[in-house]
Amino acid sequence: MSKPVVAIVGRPNVGKSTLFNRLAGRRKAIVEDMPGITRDRLYESAEWLGREFMIIDTGGIRFDDGELFAREVKWQAQLAIDEADVIVFVVDTKDGVTHEDEQVASILRKSQKPVVLAANKVENFDKQLEFYEFYNLGLGEPIPVSAMHGRNTNDLLDAIIAHFAPQSAYQEDEDAIKIAIVGRPNVGKSSLVNSLLGEERVIVSDVPGTTRDAIDTPFKFDGNQYILIDTAGIRKKSRIKEPAERYSVVRSLKSVERADVVIIMLDATAGVNEQDQRIAGYVHEQGKANIIVVNKWDLVEKDEYTMNKFDKEIREDLKFISYSPILYVSALTKKRIYKILELADFVAEQHHRRISTSELNKVISEAMLLNPLPGGGGRRLKIYYCTQVRTAPPTFVLFANNPEQIHFSYLRYLENTLRSNFGFEGTPISLILRKREAKD
Repeated sequence: MSKPVVAIVGRPNVGKSTLFNRLAGRRKAIVEDMPGITRDRLYESAEWLGREFMIIDTGGIRFDDGELFAREVKWQAQLAIDEADVIVFVVDTKDGVTHEDEQVASILRKSQKPVVLAANKVENFDKQLEFYEFYNLGLGEPIPVSAMHGRNTNDLLDAIIAHFAPQSAYQEDEDAIKIAIVGRPNVGKSSLVNSLLGEERVIVSDVPGTTRDAIDTPFKFDGNQYILIDTAGIRKKSRIKEPAERYSVVRSLKSVERADVVIIMLDATAGVNEQDQRIAGYVHEQGKANIIVVNKWDLVEKDEYTMNKFDKEIREDLKFISYSPILYVSALTKKRIYKILELADFVAEQHHRRISTSELNKVISEAMLLNPLPGGGGRRLKIYYCTQVRTAPPTFVLFANNPEQIHFSYLRYLENTLRSNFGFEGTPISLILRKREAKD
């Protein structure tokens, strides 16, 4: 990475996610008073005294592998430790030193990475006895903090950045394409992330709702920079029961808002349902470049007509994103998965495409000659000229004498004309009508 990486680790329920949110300056990790809320690694940028760095939040490390996800969470924490330049080990002063704390400390000593010991949940900073016993962990001086109230986090940040290499040791990242992967639960989003990265980056399970947070993973492929955003499966509101899952759905929708490209993931064995349509509709309404990725293609019995049949059904069910390319993949076998990145590059370029005003008006004029505007209320309708006012998504303003009388079907005709002439594959485009009187 181009920035120092700081991993926050510790046993469950010691306040790691609260500290993560405090240091990041925003509520990104889900915080709730129950163990096991954070299961994967979460990334967020932070800054202190002019030094930018990346923070990783991790699931609480448990040593009882019999518990559901305990082994996977421990593995995720170990990956974060391996990736980090500095490790923040969070302990709970109310509980004192526990056997699990000692086990985590042993792992950290073996890592030979700089460790900052954060003694959390301190209420009285004058009482050193509250945190003095943590010297016994052999990781240096414990720094007392209250992540909940933000007390003494400045001293903690000072200790963290003291371990960073000089600024010159870090190079700037190139602009990375942020790719959000969205879909219903259990369509294979996390499996796809892991297959693209070549590591167990996100916990994969057939238990719906395994991924509770939107998880950012920076990586490089074929010389290009990307950030993959894996998200929780988006369910119907009526099926969301746990408060934590409610937060996750909101987080997934916000991930769409900050993405450059959105992968709308479908399950080849289940087809398109109403929830898929809602998710795709939200992506379209947000004006995001997108690709339809049909996963589990390896499980479908195929003949020479199968793909065409699927194409037809998807286009019928998702008419409003007829501009989106469709790709059939298998996250399990890795079939065609790297084509996703190639398509993401392409639709991102289309999303930012700009057309000159002269080219636009030539195409619009020809379109109106071939299919003239119908009359409106006894007065002839005219579009005088068109100009592109923004990209991402491409947005065009059409100046007309009576814009309120131009039917939406004619705008759709003009949109199709722009697409046939300039592409804009994989991106919504917006046409805005403005009134302008004819010049004398």
